[in-house]
Amino acid sequence: MQIMISLVLFACFLLGFNWLMGYRKDNITIDFDERYVDFDQYINAIQNELVKQGREVHYNGNRKFTIDGRSYIFIERNVSMGGVPLQRTILKPMM
Repeated sequence: MQIMISLVLFACFLLGFNWLMGYRKDNITIDFDERYVDFDQYINAIQNELVKQGREVHYNGNRKFTIDGRSYIFIERNVSMGGVPLQRTILKPMM
């Protein structure tokens, strides 16, 4: 019984971690090799990466993008992965 509870808790932890890291349907996630501290450079890097992927992208200000005619909001996550900080870019569709 105790093993079953441990497995359920572990599965919930993994699902919660994946949800926080942006692994959801219709989200666009980008991981850059370089860390961006300057917000304007970060926005330019996001736009350049999306254009490289063949998408039509416009930054509307206030962390909002229009990508391929659909509205997205920009979320940034910083997580330590194996001792190395990872800056993850999540573009979440707006309802």
